[in-house]
Amino acid sequence: MSAVETTRDDFAALLDESFGRADMQEGAVVKGIVVAIEKDLAIIDIGLKTEGRVALREFAGPGRESPIKVGDEVEVYLERVENAMGEAVLSRDKARREESWVKLEKAFTANEKVFGVIFNQVKGGFTVDLDGAVAFLPRSQVDIRPIRDVGPLMHNQQPFQILKMDRRRGNIVVSRRTVLEETRAEQRHELVQNLEEGQAIDGVVKNITDYGAFVDLGGIDGLLHVTDIAWRRVNHPTEVLNIGQTVKVKIIKINHETHRISLGMKQLLGDPWEGIEAKYPVEARFKGRVTNITDYGAFVELEPGIEGLIHVSEMSWTKKNVHPGKIVSTSQEVEVQVLEVDSAKRRISLGLKQTLQNPWEAFAEKYAPGAVVEGEVKNKTEFGLFLGLDGDVDGMVHLSDLDWNRPGEQVIDEYRKGDMVKAVVLDVDVEKERISLGIKQLAGDPFAEAGEVKKGAIVTCEVTDVKDGGIEVKLTGTDLSAFIKRSELARERNDQRPERFSVGDKLDARVTLFDRKARKVQVSVKALEIAEEKEAVAAYGSQDSGASLGDILGAALKQRAAGGEGDKED
Repeated sequence: MSAVETTRDDFAALLDESFGRADMQEGAVVKGIVVAIEKDLAIIDIGLKTEGRVALREFAGPGRESPIKVGDEVEVYLERVENAMGEAVLSRDKARREESWVKLEKAFTANEKVFGVIFNQVKGGFTVDLDGAVAFLPRSQVDIRPIRDVGPLMHNQQPFQILKMDRRRGNIVVSRRTVLEETRAEQRHELVQNLEEGQAIDGVVKNITDYGAFVDLGGIDGLLHVTDIAWRRVNHPTEVLNIGQTVKVKIIKINHETHRISLGMKQLLGDPWEGIEAKYPVEARFKGRVTNITDYGAFVELEPGIEGLIHVSEMSWTKKNVHPGKIVSTSQEVEVQVLEVDSAKRRISLGLKQTLQNPWEAFAEKYAPGAVVEGEVKNKTEFGLFLGLDGDVDGMVHLSDLDWNRPGEQVIDEYRKGDMVKAVVLDVDVEKERISLGIKQLAGDPFAEAGEVKKGAIVTCEVTDVKDGGIEVKLTGTDLSAFIKRSELARERNDQRPERFSVGDKLDARVTLFDRKARKVQVSVKALEIAEEKEAVAAYGSQDSGASLGDILGAALKQRAAGGEGDKED
């Protein structure tokens, strides 16, 4: 073979190779050699007619420097084979992005972690460089707890979990929080395995809430509930604890499934409730401090860790429907009496009113039945009056004790709230806290002072009122009143006219009913006339059998008149 032929063959081979290179597809990743570095550009030969130029910054990136030098083989993205200047258009960024997407899709499918660098802050979160591919890190996925300063996290290589990716849209969402939670869960599991219930351990107060404090036990948190801080009442954990404070706690309970740990401080101290019955016997009196006031009573601290409840019903003898806060105040020192002790339920019932004299006992000692008292009308009810008396107690006057003669429903209307009224003490029931009073008893019982009045007696009456149905009369010499019906005013129908009487007239009548128990008295003029008629018939009818009834009555009346004149003469 001649030299000319060899040259032609070599040229043909080179030409074929050149055409083969020209067949490189645009939009693909190809390999090239760095042939020169000029200022901030790298000249890369990928086997085409001309080289391509790539900015050195594309070989660098967040968290890494540009390590290339002449002679290095690199992968670049071929955008166009030739531009207007006849050069190949190359990109290292796009090549890296293509490589990264392939790797990231595999990691996403396998649920594996990927490494990246947070390099910028955007609306709603941050951007992360995943070795060429840019991902979005939502702010909620940065850490387990919200953090204010993300500066220390920027530009540092760290692991992430891919939550979502869409290659067509070029969208990748990652989470740093998921990685931290997995790591923390593993650490918690390992730490929990080394802890035991009942173990005493030192911890640091990490956070304080209204219901307790979270204590760091060296990588895992435990909850110290406010009720387990001390035996005494703690209204808020900040009364005892501060963030950053080192405390010794006891592990009360461990939930190995949820890794929740319950802690206690008071459990490391002696239980003040042991032997509580002997220390606080029933009916004994002690001084304590009011720690809390509720609608149903007040709590009193007798000693650190020992509190008792004064129920609202045991706070005052007389104030029944008053809020406890109007009787005692928080931090006030009070004297109380032990009413009941229940060590099993850790309850002590206390009484405040028991340390004061029972006002009903004091009233009973001062006012015996029959004593006259004076009080202000506090209330009127359907069954009587309530009077305010000495000692801030009330007494009741029943309707039946308002007046001897008139019904109570009528008499009670004469009284008004605020009136000062005198009454007689009828009875004091200390146990039931009741005082019975009477107003009518101030005047005496007219039935008890009726004298010779009895059934069948003849009495003189004075007319006090004239009505259509009869007349109202008062029995002379007594406080008794009676009503004589029209039919009882006379024996004869013509004389049974109430209008023939006037107020102030006096007349004789016969008592037809006198019942002290039922408090009833009835008198009748008709009954008196009938009785006198019978007496006259009995006295004169036998002397003259031929005498008429009129003659007999006339003789009786004359005799009665004569007898009356004789009395006057005597």
